[in-house]
Amino acid sequence: MLKSFDANTIVVGTRQTVKMIKKDKVNRVYIAKDCDEPIQQRIANLCEEHGIEIEQVDTMEELGEAAGIERKTAAVAKLK
Repeated sequence: MLKSFDANTIVVGTRQTVKMIKKDKVNRVYIAKDCDEPIQQRIANLCEEHGIEIEQVDTMEELGEAAGIERKTAAVAKLK
């Protein structure tokens, strides 16, 4: 089980994750294995370009719970 994140050190969701990666403000990305393949590929490609580690999480539900939200999420970015 994934540990809960500190809400002050993350952004939640695909759009916010992509935005922060492009601004070079991320040191790690968590992505759900059960999210859509195009989302996984987009984030993986950006992370590779920016030298950011990716950690896969089993489900979007588990990732949302760890992020402290009451919905599923495909991605969470840990900020620098």
